[in-house]
Amino acid sequence: MKALGMAIPNRIPGNPTPATAAWRNLLWWVFLAWTLPGLHAEPRRPDILFIAVDDLNDWISPLGGHPQALTPNFDRLARQSVLFTNAHCIAPSCGPVRAAILSGIPPWKSGLYDNRQPLREVMPDTTLMPRHFANHGYDAAGAGKILHYVIDPPSWDDYFPDKSKDQPLPFTLYPAKRPVSLPRGGPWQYQETDWGPLDCTDEEFGGDHAVTGWVAERLADPPEKPFFLACGLYRPHEPWFVPKPYFAPFPLDQIQRPPGDLAGDLDDVPPAGRALARNRYFPHINWHGQWRAGVQGYLASIHFADAMLGRVLDALEKSPRRDNTIVVLWGDHGWHLGEKEHWQKFTGWRACTRVPFFIAVPRGCPGLPAGTTPGRCDKPVSTFDTFRTLLALTGVADRPAAPVEGNDLTPLLRDPDAEWGHHAITQLGRPGDFAVSGERFRYLRYHDGGEELYDIAADPHEHVNLATKAEHAATLGAMRRLGPKDPKPLMSR
Repeated sequence: MKALGMAIPNRIPGNPTPATAAWRNLLWWVFLAWTLPGLHAEPRRPDILFIAVDDLNDWISPLGGHPQALTPNFDRLARQSVLFTNAHCIAPSCGPVRAAILSGIPPWKSGLYDNRQPLREVMPDTTLMPRHFANHGYDAAGAGKILHYVIDPPSWDDYFPDKSKDQPLPFTLYPAKRPVSLPRGGPWQYQETDWGPLDCTDEEFGGDHAVTGWVAERLADPPEKPFFLACGLYRPHEPWFVPKPYFAPFPLDQIQRPPGDLAGDLDDVPPAGRALARNRYFPHINWHGQWRAGVQGYLASIHFADAMLGRVLDALEKSPRRDNTIVVLWGDHGWHLGEKEHWQKFTGWRACTRVPFFIAVPRGCPGLPAGTTPGRCDKPVSTFDTFRTLLALTGVADRPAAPVEGNDLTPLLRDPDAEWGHHAITQLGRPGDFAVSGERFRYLRYHDGGEELYDIAADPHEHVNLATKAEHAATLGAMRRLGPKDPKPLMSR
């Protein structure tokens, strides 16, 4: 068709030919294929900084356990976290509590009740927490004591010291001649029950300084993958030798004995409890006039552990992943320094079961998008709940064959005053011996039927046993029913 002597084009100027349009459509679909998966990809999973502190009771300033405790970095962490003020260990000894937290299996179901039981003899095939996160895309690395004097090399991608040696403690400087402060009373006495200041720098001391240095390097140069990074602080585990500047704030003549110390405090405790308390250490320490010196050594070791925590927190603040990292700090169990006439651990009283427990969650976590608002939570919880909570926070799938046990603490991280219908159980060193911690009351039971009940609101140091009081019979019965059901027998040790 022609008009005015001009040909009419068969397409509008500027429109592509069919062939050109087809090529453009193809390129557009290629572009979408490359970009849409990125637009809908899951957000980066949060990193995890997992800090364990050995033999630390509530003698840190945020928990107020001893008025002379000097712990500015625990205070600092409290200002950044949810601090659980009523947190308890699931076992009052290193091996069982660490195995339970890392495995997600409580002692009464695993059968691991005692430090002398090797982890892999009791749980030969259990996938532990670091390996589980590694199986879901994390880089699992650790340093220092996380498990009880083993590393368990298959559970980690990297470790300090060298994981092939399966020994988690690096070189630590100790006096050439021991004991320094407390003569050994016999083969019953743990040889590390000793203390004193060392004339050395932190770097020369090694130990936790070397561990936190390695962790700091990992935080400064993190792997491309999300990381699960564990830091095990050994102090205030015995022996209480640390560089002498950490002793300086605690002059011996000004040392205060434990706030829970009370003469005759075992008078209303059943026979099994008295037998557990009187383990020869406390009379031996008193005989040699070392009670105050021991308290001084413990306070100095806590002060040192606090400084090492400060190194890790400093490194995290400078890390490129500081805004993507969940921080969990837990103490494995507490320690008696004369309360209930006891020295050491292994008991069900609050001096031994109440432990530091902090969790800080950044914004954007799959299980808690708003992150945590720093504050305090007084609900009864267990550090055993850590594994279950980290799965919920990160969105990592549970173990299908052997699901992780424990309570998800996310509701309390969202709202520390939320309704909470749980209690915390502490399993002692044999089936039938346990403690139950509630919001107000604590209950202890022994294998021979002996019982204790304490009103923590009125009696935080557990001086008055209410188990025989008729007016508390209903509370006693209710808490008795909360104990472990059908506990496994004690396995070889």
